[in-house]
Amino acid sequence: MTLGKIVFWFHLITGLTISIIILLMSVTGVILTYDQQVTNWAHRNYRSQPHRLNSPPLQMDELIQSVTTTLETPPTAITILNDPQEPAALNVGRGDYRYANRYTGALLNDSDAPMRLFLRSIMYWHRWLALEGANREIGRNITGVGNLGFLILLISGLYLLCIRFKKINSLRTLITFRPELKGKARDLNWHNVVGFWLFLPLLIIVLSGVVISYQWAGTLMYRLVGEQPPAATSLRASTGNELLTVESEPSPIAQCSYQTLFNRASGEVPDWKSITLELRESNHTPAVVRVDRSLGGQPSRRLDLIFAGPDCTEHEVGGYPVHSRGQRLRSWLRYAHTGEVYGIVGQTIAGLASLGGGVLVWTALALSWRRFIKP
Repeated sequence: MTLGKIVFWFHLITGLTISIIILLMSVTGVILTYDQQVTNWAHRNYRSQPHRLNSPPLQMDELIQSVTTTLETPPTAITILNDPQEPAALNVGRGDYRYANRYTGALLNDSDAPMRLFLRSIMYWHRWLALEGANREIGRNITGVGNLGFLILLISGLYLLCIRFKKINSLRTLITFRPELKGKARDLNWHNVVGFWLFLPLLIIVLSGVVISYQWAGTLMYRLVGEQPPAATSLRASTGNELLTVESEPSPIAQCSYQTLFNRASGEVPDWKSITLELRESNHTPAVVRVDRSLGGQPSRRLDLIFAGPDCTEHEVGGYPVHSRGQRLRSWLRYAHTGEVYGIVGQTIAGLASLGGGVLVWTALALSWRRFIKP
């Protein structure tokens, strides 16, 4: 048996084994393409009425105090967007937010909007097959196998495509849709064309998925850039979104108000799009403010300002600007997986790649059906 046939059968068997997993992740990936934009649309009713813009919003401390008294769970952070009509977002749990009117302090929701709940359920399917509790780790392992298997399929598929090119000596025949084809020939044509044109975005999505799924892959990523991996190296364990926690001696070093912190941060970064204030339980720790100069998903445009001193005039810069090369690569991979690192264009390409992944599975199953069951 030639090497080409060995690779072909390995490609076929691997594909059939994990086809349902890849199809599930592809379909859910398509649905999540514009997750952030759809969520913002679902929250459109939370925006303040234009007539309120004639009066200034509540001071940050007053807003926080007003909202905190109505919440069962104390918020850990508050995010303000540079659009004065947008509500304040209060983090009350991992991925769980409550929204408040910046002009009245009124709480706008007691749970996520139906669209947001739907998207979160899709995300749970995408990440761990919507399993709960101890079974969630089983779901993660299954999707991890799907990512790793998809990587093998991409590499072996490219090899098989090169063999076909060598035989027919016509790249155009392989990588262009041919509407005149029917049946098996059409399915093979679609499989080759989609696999060729979407190879690079699929490779990035799958590689980042492997790093998300496996700690050894995260460790390897750091080794490749010549760094020692930190304690947690998989993107699942650390997404780069966490606000920096700073250990300090119990001395009153950050006693200024949240409004002062907000003013300092907005003055330091005039082109800010959002500012997130960590709500401290004590004045004996530095105050950490995250400033994002993007609409989210672009870690290179995000930094942490760490304030100290009684009047919070002094600060240090943390986050992406001081990250090592490995940490920056990790952050890039996290958002390259969804395409967000390149804005809406990147999201669109990632969505098309996910759709292409579904087409690859469908055409592969059709080809297998014709080969083994109904020639």
